[in-house]
Amino acid sequence: MSLDLALAGWVSGLIEMARIDAKRHPVADPSGGPLKLLFVGYNGARNTGSDVRVEEAVRQFRHLFPQLRATVVTQNPSLTDGYFRGADQVHAPDVFPQFLYRQVRQHDGVVACEGSMFKSTFANALSAMMFEGLGVAAAQRKLSIAYGAEAGKMDWVLQAMCRRYCADSLVIARTLDSQHIVESYGVTNVKLGTDTAWTFEPHAPDVGTRELKQAGWRDGDRLLIVCPTNPFWWPVKASLMKTAAWAIAGAYSRGHYRTIYFHRSDAPVWAAYDRYLTAIARAVDRFRRNKRIFVALVAMEALDTDACERLSDALGGVPIFSSRNHDMFRLVSVLRCADAILSSRYHAIVTSMPALVPSAGIAMDERIRGLMGDRGHEHLLADCTDPQLEEKVFAMLDTLVRDRDGLRAEIAQATITHLRRMSRMGEDLVDYVRARHPGIAAPATRSWEDYLPPLGPRLRDLVEVAVPS
Repeated sequence: MSLDLALAGWVSGLIEMARIDAKRHPVADPSGGPLKLLFVGYNGARNTGSDVRVEEAVRQFRHLFPQLRATVVTQNPSLTDGYFRGADQVHAPDVFPQFLYRQVRQHDGVVACEGSMFKSTFANALSAMMFEGLGVAAAQRKLSIAYGAEAGKMDWVLQAMCRRYCADSLVIARTLDSQHIVESYGVTNVKLGTDTAWTFEPHAPDVGTRELKQAGWRDGDRLLIVCPTNPFWWPVKASLMKTAAWAIAGAYSRGHYRTIYFHRSDAPVWAAYDRYLTAIARAVDRFRRNKRIFVALVAMEALDTDACERLSDALGGVPIFSSRNHDMFRLVSVLRCADAILSSRYHAIVTSMPALVPSAGIAMDERIRGLMGDRGHEHLLADCTDPQLEEKVFAMLDTLVRDRDGLRAEIAQATITHLRRMSRMGEDLVDYVRARHPGIAAPATRSWEDYLPPLGPRLRDLVEVAVPS
């Protein structure tokens, strides 16, 4: 039996135990006191996208429910220090089921914040963690909210857990396709929303400009930022056999993620990875010839640093900005200085769009594909396995520069569309919470913008220009 399957069984047992316990000891209504919510996501690994998502979810919840007491689960508090202002943080162990069960009991509800929640692409253990939070909360008749969730292909064990333990949750899906997939598993309260990162406010532009100039960027040079990853070594799986071999003999070191978790590390993974990086390097090198273009690389997750180092070597030593040593506020400030972005990371595109940075995507799954479809920019999309990747990347880079003004206008409209969807998420959230806790006051709202967390100057200007009052 695989360790992932054992972990799913452990989680399922705890949820069943919560159901039995809830019948014996009904949970008291928190009316009259602060609403205590536990935010469960993939935080503390310096994954910029995951951290930005939860940052903005907490801000939106605190804006809509001023008496909220938020607690965020983190895998490493030292790497989330200064994040999630106003929220407490609690350290989760890698083997999480018992820890999470105790935490849910201490709160009035759970907000599952991981984007890739209903899918097996990255780690079944991570999805099982989300399902445990949702399932235990629902069993105890507490608030059970999946916020901004994406759905895709799930292994049979996750499908079974979703049907049994998420049926009574509110799921706000990130895309229409995700909504339909979750509904197909018998979850009835599913709404359409978006990602929560759209309202993120990084450090001021001069912070990113200063970082880039220290790395060699000169006035008059166009700035191209590339955000690579390793699309091929997922999913991460738990394995006692590999853990023992790694501890005793150093085996599987190349694919070791941490503790009992390992990436795929067979020969085809590394061959595909090399082809992907080689295609990007050749396309970027061709594109920058005879042009005043400064290339910088951004590792949106600490794990992406290897991809950036390999690509930097292939391009003659271009600078790297890594989330390993740049927090999310600084890293997104760097992204927003770009004249163009080429990314395999979904949130590099999302967090740069409020600054109207033209971007193209190299997709490994449905996330970037869906985002480019929403923008009407399918011509700025390539697949990481495409045998013609070099030529497609070269053509996309040329389009980003040639059609810059038109792309910026279309990105502005797409950003407004997603802000409106996020506002609607806030409305659905208020309705759900107040239906279960009518003593919680409704927020004062005069327009759709009032359901969003406070917007920074750039987004306020964008909203006022695009949607005049």
